[in-house]
Amino acid sequence: MPQPTPAAEPSTTVPGASHRMVDVPGGRIHLIEQGAGPLVLMIHGFPETSYSWRHQMSAVAAAGYRAVAVDVRGYGRSFAPGPVDAYRMTALVSDTVGVVHALGEETAIVVGHDWGSAIAANSALLRPDMFTAVAMLSVPYAPRSEVRPTDGFALIGGSEEFYVSYFQQPGRAEAEIEPDVRGWLAGFYTSLSGDTMPPPGTDSPFFVPAGAAMRDRFTCGALPSWLPDAELDVHSAEFERKGPTGALNRYRNVDRDWEDLAAWDGVRLACPALFVGGALDSSTTWMADAIADFPTTLPGLVSSHILEGCGHWIQQERPEEVNALLTKWLHTVRP
Repeated sequence: MPQPTPAAEPSTTVPGASHRMVDVPGGRIHLIEQGAGPLVLMIHGFPETSYSWRHQMSAVAAAGYRAVAVDVRGYGRSFAPGPVDAYRMTALVSDTVGVVHALGEETAIVVGHDWGSAIAANSALLRPDMFTAVAMLSVPYAPRSEVRPTDGFALIGGSEEFYVSYFQQPGRAEAEIEPDVRGWLAGFYTSLSGDTMPPPGTDSPFFVPAGAAMRDRFTCGALPSWLPDAELDVHSAEFERKGPTGALNRYRNVDRDWEDLAAWDGVRLACPALFVGGALDSSTTWMADAIADFPTTLPGLVSSHILEGCGHWIQQERPEEVNALLTKWLHTVRP
């Protein structure tokens, strides 16, 4: 099998990790890698890159695993196809399979955050032969609904527009983000972080009034304690490499996903699983019913944890707690 070729060393690195590019069907994926042992594949969410796993790399490697974090297609140094439908879930699962093959492995434990949680869960659902266990951070597993997603999102928010609906029209959110990528990311990270998010009762940035922009309701002021200026610089530089379109196209495929995954409707995710969420994260509160359904939908669940005072960026806000939970779980599911 051809060996992956090294990528040029980036100006900003994750300590102890190496960077490389690997070939997958249709393009090339950038990843960072550290350690040796069973493969643990980490998948980021919106709007992040492999850098969001910087605190987990050394911990997972030290626990005896081959820690690999990818830039999802459309982000960072990975390829960014043009068509909107190139970002459907089945294509992203194909990328995870391609990465495992490119690394010369046959199986992997997969870990995801935010959209990465959904990619990880669907990788395990569609390819249970390859992905032997799944950990989901912030966004819990939720099986396919009977309602077409865009129809459901259109009913949320009343006179205001739910953010997923706001993201549907190509070019609309890009026009808000592109003039000031760093500032937009700062506001988005700050508004969803446990120590800087708006107090209860404040207008939510997840709902956009007519004629307004999403950023109009972002929290302004100091950055979260977990995000120093230098790290925000890295996040924004990496995100700006490809721009926001590929990242936003993930949201523009929710109906395609619903159609593509119809054959798996009602199928339970049976492999050993872990969930870790933040008590202050909207994903945890909005999807409380999905968490309550874990005994049915995740029969292989090993443990589920809610971290008090924590927001959405869980592996960055609470790296020591997440690392302890993750490595303990990894040892219980080690191939």
